[in-house]
Amino acid sequence: MADLNPIAKQLHQTSPAPVELTLSDGTTAIFQLTGAEFFQQAFQAEGTREDDDADYRFVSSDDTESILVGRKDVDESEWTMVGTVTEVSTVES
Repeated sequence: MADLNPIAKQLHQTSPAPVELTLSDGTTAIFQLTGAEFFQQAFQAEGTREDDDADYRFVSSDDTESILVGRKDVDESEWTMVGTVTEVSTVES
């Protein structure tokens, strides 16, 4: 069995505590994840972002090498891809 994606492992182990994520576009923000789970190597979670009313979804790429981030605003019906997670940091209380 192949190893789990290290970013997904960090997200799963930290959830539901808030985490600071850096995305592929350079954006850094604090997210609160819920329902973080693995299905073999595939990862998925839902979440919210501090100071943003939108919903966020975190899922493994097809090859499980990346964690993709989708965003859906309250008045939207479809998800928009916003990038990939490149770094995970714990948030000090």
